[in-house]
Amino acid sequence: MAGGIAADRLRSIVDRIERLEQERKDLGGDIKDVFSEAKSAGFDVKVLRRLIRERKISPAELEQQDDLLALYRRALAGTETQETES
Repeated sequence: MAGGIAADRLRSIVDRIERLEQERKDLGGDIKDVFSEAKSAGFDVKVLRRLIRERKISPAELEQQDDLLALYRRALAGTETQETES
């Protein structure tokens, strides 16, 4: 113990965090490589990212978001029509 801190325990925690951060960095590079591969195969990376994000959402929540998005689009379309008429 140094200053009331269990130094060995602290060192273990810090080492684990550093190792996990390096793994996360490595995985980020791997993911980037897969997106590059997808792009070179002709896939739209932005659409892939959206698809992956949507797959994490429950079907009910996704439907709710889609409905709200459609509502917002209709509202904006009405606003744009009014602006062009002015």
